[in-house]
Amino acid sequence: MNKVTLHTLSACKKAGEKFAVLTAYDACFAHAVSEAGVEVILVGDSLGMVLQGQDSTLPVTMDDMIYHTASVAKGNQGAMVMADMPFMSYATPEQTMENAALLMQAGAHIVKIEGGSWLAESVSLLSDRGIPTCVHLGLTPQAVNKLGGYKVQGRDRESAKEMIEDAVRLEQAGASMLLLECVPSILAQEITQAVDIPVIGIGAGVETDAQVLVIHDMLGLNPGHTPKFVKNFMAEADSIQSALKNYVSAVKQGSFPGQEHSFE
Repeated sequence: MNKVTLHTLSACKKAGEKFAVLTAYDACFAHAVSEAGVEVILVGDSLGMVLQGQDSTLPVTMDDMIYHTASVAKGNQGAMVMADMPFMSYATPEQTMENAALLMQAGAHIVKIEGGSWLAESVSLLSDRGIPTCVHLGLTPQAVNKLGGYKVQGRDRESAKEMIEDAVRLEQAGASMLLLECVPSILAQEITQAVDIPVIGIGAGVETDAQVLVIHDMLGLNPGHTPKFVKNFMAEADSIQSALKNYVSAVKQGSFPGQEHSFE
């Protein structure tokens, strides 16, 4: 696969071509995921739950993220590497710049942060200094205690309007991508159409520009509750590599997610 850049992903959006995003946390899976044609590897703070056995992403540290980002970078075969900034690592613009720089030095090509318009100043500062950002809207797992659990966001008119305004404001501030988690399909479609930057969805319907899943979920390795937006691609595959390729194909063809994986 040719090296994926922001220009690559922007061209996909303009052409109406979907791209695939998947998590990985080590060199082995980074190699397999990128070889399967996944355009963006997310080194997610979800590692706290799937690797460390935590009950949320909150205990994940900057040291954890730096270590796993460096591991993924070593195995990557041309995909864009996106690294999560963990809980309370971007509380101020100055702290955001310092920690984002550490992740970029570890091998990330873009960092992901959770929140709304309050991030605009930090996004602008990072953009001015050559650090691209993806802003995570909707269900933001680092705010799970404030949200009262893992619940669908943007279902009422006021919160939907606020999310659209946040998306536009963050694009204006310099965000390179958005990620929408657990929002109604129609709202995700509105946001995707309202901005020129690529929009990644998870539990946000099929109309976003891309889809992301946690690799353990799409391989059927999650022993706990399976979220509605997850599909086990190993169920109809004879190998991990086949499951990965089937995921990429389903995202690009628009057959995943289906209505059964989406929220209305």
